[in-house]
Amino acid sequence: MITGGGRLGGMTVVDRVDRWVSGRPWPVTEFASPPPGLLPVPGDGGLPVIGHTVGILRRGVDFGLERYRRFGAVSWIRAFGVRMVTAVGPDAAQEVFANKDKAFSQQGWEYFLGPFFPRGLMLLDFEEHLFHRRLMQEAFTAPRIEGYLERVAEVARRQVPAWSGTLAVYPRLKELTLDIAAEVFMGGPRDPRLTGAFVDVVRGGTALVRHPVPGGRWAAGLRGRRTLEAYFRTQLDNRRDGTDLFSALRHARLDDGATFSDDDVVNHMIFLMMAAHDTSTVAATAAVYHLAKHPEWQERARAESAGLGDGPLGTVELDRLTTLDHVIKESLRLVTPVPSLTREAVKDTEVLGHFVPAGTMVTLTPWLNHLLPEYWPDPHRFDPDRFAEGRREDKVHRYAWMPFGGGVHKCIGLHFGMYEIKTLLHEMLRQHSWSLPPGYEVSWDQTALPIPKDGLPVRFG
Repeated sequence: MITGGGRLGGMTVVDRVDRWVSGRPWPVTEFASPPPGLLPVPGDGGLPVIGHTVGILRRGVDFGLERYRRFGAVSWIRAFGVRMVTAVGPDAAQEVFANKDKAFSQQGWEYFLGPFFPRGLMLLDFEEHLFHRRLMQEAFTAPRIEGYLERVAEVARRQVPAWSGTLAVYPRLKELTLDIAAEVFMGGPRDPRLTGAFVDVVRGGTALVRHPVPGGRWAAGLRGRRTLEAYFRTQLDNRRDGTDLFSALRHARLDDGATFSDDDVVNHMIFLMMAAHDTSTVAATAAVYHLAKHPEWQERARAESAGLGDGPLGTVELDRLTTLDHVIKESLRLVTPVPSLTREAVKDTEVLGHFVPAGTMVTLTPWLNHLLPEYWPDPHRFDPDRFAEGRREDKVHRYAWMPFGGGVHKCIGLHFGMYEIKTLLHEMLRQHSWSLPPGYEVSWDQTALPIPKDGLPVRFG
């Protein structure tokens, strides 16, 4: 296994391997012999044993863009101990999400998330997924979202005013979103034991050593899962008629009387708590960064928020914050909280005319879709007006902008998530102005979800 400890000529071993991998010409070799009428999938496996794992972990989206330019929309790669096909671009996403012949299964997630989020909604397929989604939708009705937002505003108004001076904003936002998730989903204060457990289970899936070696990321993820499961099981009997999401899942019932089992409730709560606070933290952090980087947009958004007065906002009022809406959407484009999505081909199929045999892991890449110049002019430039009426660059293709995924597995909490982030930023704009150190450029750690490597230092005025 390669680690970052050794140094050769002033460079770490990882740096040397990464430079060699990224600079080495990639041979276009066949992934599998296609039947007549279909194309082979080009690509390569990279280094022995580790494949291209180092390049992915070190360079993330830049590595993906480079392979897209070399190989096109469909290619194969070996990383994290498995060979997979990467499908890049809106057309490829549409084919996989449409899944007309039910060739693509959510079991692709099992390899990365299965031990840590067993039977979470994202890992379920077809009729079973539809059943669970219909039941879970009872927790995301419009009246429930309105009630959740009251709690979001309450927590934000308790914490945000105290922020002052120069702070690492990512950890602060993570604490804030965890407290919000506890209030909204659990109906009470956050248990401090859960913070580290959630971090460990999220990072576990991208471990280089995928065995419970003491001190390793995989082992920490499994330990975190045990902590979360034990905690949520102790809470089951406390869910009576509360207005929190846990209670909503506990008492969700379809017209035919179908309900969730205790195991279902625990599995869904762990997954929803992770998804709600982790992705919201990344999205809010990216928006805070871009508003600091572009003070003219910060002032424009602040003026709009000030026009709504000092009271907590419901969905109707939040919908009026169009500037903030565009800022959030552009931030989600430039820093996509869930950079890639995984499927598994359960039978021989094709993507854009390329043969994909049964048993192949297939990854979709929303973050790459958001940076393709074919769809987004000057794609690395922060320009929220892309989403304004009259431009709507996100409408050039149904899957040009897809931070919440797509198809039947599109994020069930996307509306609540957008309102939550908008509420947090609205409260920040009411209380503070903020800026970055001179010349500062953020660097995103893309080991799992993208987070700022230094926590993102921000000065609050």
